[in-house]
Amino acid sequence: MINHSSKIIVTGGLGFIGSHTVVELQSKGFEIVVVDDLSNSSIEVLDGIKKITKKNIVFENIDLKNHNLVEDFFNRHKDVDGVIHFAASKAVGESVKIPLEYYENNISSLVNVLKELQKLNKPINFIFSSSCTVYGQAERLPITEKESIKKAESPYGNTKQICEEIIIDTAKSNKNLNAISLRYFNPIGAHESAEIGELPLGVPQNLVPFITQAGAGIRSELTVFGNDYPTSDGTCIRDFIHVVDLAKAHIAALNRLLNKNHGSNYEFYNIGTGKGSSVLEVIKSFEKISKIKLNYKIGPRRIGDIISAYADTSKANNKLKWNSELSLDQAMKSAWKWQQKISK
Repeated sequence: MINHSSKIIVTGGLGFIGSHTVVELQSKGFEIVVVDDLSNSSIEVLDGIKKITKKNIVFENIDLKNHNLVEDFFNRHKDVDGVIHFAASKAVGESVKIPLEYYENNISSLVNVLKELQKLNKPINFIFSSSCTVYGQAERLPITEKESIKKAESPYGNTKQICEEIIIDTAKSNKNLNAISLRYFNPIGAHESAEIGELPLGVPQNLVPFITQAGAGIRSELTVFGNDYPTSDGTCIRDFIHVVDLAKAHIAALNRLLNKNHGSNYEFYNIGTGKGSSVLEVIKSFEKISKIKLNYKIGPRRIGDIISAYADTSKANNKLKWNSELSLDQAMKSAWKWQQKISK
C-alpha cells in the first residue's frame, strides 16, 4: 500500500493544473513542496489552496532555469519520493512568436530537475505534464497512444515532444527513474469552491477564459478563429476536460508508480474525456449555463491550430483506473463561477 506521507515536489504548482493537483494531493495526505517562479501564476493562488485544504503548504519561489538554485533546492529535499513537473510556458500562439524563450524555459527546467534527481541515486517517481499536441494533426480519431508522433505544429508542441524524448532517454540510462507522461487534451473549469481557477496574465491564450472574460464584460468581443474547417459547424474540435478530473489523473498515475504497478520505467497516457466539442459548442454551453449571449465574430484561422483532436482514454481507464466524470456544462459552470469571483 501507498505511504501517503510520501513527499512530492510539484513544480509549477501554483499554475492552473498544478494548483488543482496540489489540492487533490493534499486531500490524500501527501506531503507537498510547491516550486514556482510566479512567471505565469500568482502568489495569491497559495491562499486559495490553503482555504480549500485548511493546510499549510511549503512553497519555494525558484526559477528552474537556474541550475544552481535547482541544485540547492534538491540538496535540501533529498528525502523526496516523487516529482510532478508542470513548470513550463504553455501557449501555442505565443510560442510561435517567441520560440527561443519556449525552448529555453521548457527544456532547461526539465533537464535541471532530472540532473538533480539522478544525483540522489535512489528510486524517484516522476510525472510529466505533456500534451496531446505531440500528435499534431492525428490521422485517426479518437487519438490512441499508438498514434504516431508527427512534426509539431508549434514550438510549444515541439518542446513537449523533445521533453518526452529527454525523459525516455534518461529512463533508459537511469533505472532509478520511474516516469509517466500524461498527454492532456484541453483542461478547462475551476475548483467548485471558486478559490482557484485559470488565471491568465494579460489577454487569455485559451478559449474558455476568453469566453468567461467576454461574459464578464472584460473583453468586448470574442473571435472564433476559422469557421471553414471540415467539421460539423466549421470550427475546430477539441477534447475539453475538467481540470479537477485532470488533477485526479495525476494522483492515479502517482499511485501506480508508488505501488510499483507500472509495466516499465517509462509509460504515457492520454488524459481527456474521449469526446470532442467544437468551439461553437463550448460557446453555446457557456451561454446556456450563464444565460448570457456572447458577442463573437468569425476571424481567420490561427497558425498552429489543428482541425480536430479528442482522446481515446481506454489505456488510462484500464491501467490507471481513472475516468473523467465531469461534463462540459459542469466545467463551464465552474469556470464562470471563478470568473465572477475574480471580476469583483
